[in-house]
Parts: sequence; C-alpha cells; structure tokens
Amino acid sequence: MANVVAIEAESRSRAGKGAARATRRAGKVPAVIYGGHQEPNLIALDPRIVIRELHRGGWQSRQYEIVTGDASIRALIRGVQFHPVTDAPVHVDFQRLISGERIRVTVPVHFEGEAVSPGLKRGGNLNVVLHAVEVMCDPDNIPDQFTADLSEKDFNDNVRWHDLQGTENARPVSTQDFVVATVAPPTKQEAAAAEAAATGVAPAKGGTRAPGKAAAKK
Repeated sequence: MANVVAIEAESRSRAGKGAARATRRAGKVPAVIYGGHQEPNLIALDPRIVIRELHRGGWQSRQYEIVTGDASIRALIRGVQFHPVTDAPVHVDFQRLISGERIRVTVPVHFEGEAVSPGLKRGGNLNVVLHAVEVMCDPDNIPDQFTADLSEKDFNDNVRWHDLQGTENARPVSTQDFVVATVAPPTKQEAAAAEAAATGVAPAKGGTRAPGKAAAKK
C-alpha cells in the first residue's frame, strides 16, 4: 500500500469565483474534494504544502489524508491550476477515495540494474517509452511505484508490462502487453567514439584513414 501523507486544510463555506479570489487574497489556495457519491468538500490549503508535494516525484499516485478540524478525508490530487504569469498554484482538485471502489491512477516506473545490464554496459541507450503507467486499482492497494529490472537486458531487449514488478494489485488501462522501455544499441558515431576511447585513437573526420599515413595530395 502507498504511503499516506497527512496535510492540514481549512474548510471553506462558499463556492464560486468570488469566494476563490477571497481565499487567494488571504494567502491560501482554494481546493475541492469530489467523488465517492458525496457532496464536494470546499477547502483551503497552504500554498507551500501544494508546491512541496508537486515537487516530489510520484504525486499523481500519492494518497493524502486531508485533515480539517476533527474530520479527515483520503484523496488523490487529480488536477492543479496555475497562474499564467507566476506559475503559482491557484486551485487544486482532489478525488475522494472509497475502499473497494477501483480508481484510475498513474503509477511511476522505477528502473534498476542499469549498472549491470549487458546492453547498457556495452554502450547501449535506454529508451524510456513510459515513465509512468495508468492502471486501475483499489485505493487500499495503490502502489508507490512499479520496478523495471534491466540487469539482464541486452541490445534490442524490451521491458513490457508483464516484466514490471509490483503489479499484483493493479490492472493496466491498456489491454495490450505494451512496451515500457527498450535497450537500443549505440549509433555508429557512439560506437566509434567508444572504440576510440578504448584504443586511444581518435576517429578520423570525414572517413577512415590508416594511422600514421598522410592523405595523398591532389
């Protein structure tokens, strides 16, 4: 189960643009918690908390325990609106989480084993197709991340959905066994540079030339 982060919030009594502007003038970020077959909850947040969470990786799948007085609501951040000039957060949408009701969530992919991957050790490149995967899962079992093991991946090997670790309680939105990443062989230029670094001989510009021999004069 994902870690749950508790954040303090204040209740708001009024909705609408005027009430939201008043909340911002007071130095807070207006927000709403919707879903779960309940009436929306209007809240106000400290902008420093919002910015802190957005700067942390994986906030799209992180669960929050939003505490207002004696009440608390478990929710996910579903959307953030920003000021067009300052980029400061001006509104946050949360979705209420109810145990047993599957939700759609984006889970980040963590890659490990790069240092021992046969393909990457020989100069290959890791082409990441998906840094995160959309899945359906129960709120009580939202993964912090999925893990992709690259330790045995050689040139042209793929990491697919079925290769990921930590997917036991999640079902992908896509019905295909999609590619998450590929170990691609180095380009000719990269291979030449790697060979030059190994042999100490710089690659010739504009073509190959035998070491120690000058080009013929025209």
